[in-house]
Amino acid sequence: MRTVTKLLGPLFGVLGGVVASAAFGRIWKHITGDDEAPDARDPDASWSDILIAAAIEGAVFGLVKATIDRASSGAAEHSGDDG
Repeated sequence: MRTVTKLLGPLFGVLGGVVASAAFGRIWKHITGDDEAPDARDPDASWSDILIAAAIEGAVFGLVKATIDRASSGAAEHSGDDG
């Protein structure tokens, strides 16, 4: 089962990125009312908005990654109990 988990790792990573991106977008819209977070290269965006968006985005992506890593690790451990 660990081989299957390793093979599916990239797929889980991509799906995690999609989930994290969607979650961040919803959180940002809920906080600010804006549909999109500011781009760091946008000269009209304020430093505070850019840094707050980056901190929230990093936290969301880190949370999703840890969740996926933990879930896939648990699945690999439990599969060893069967055989």
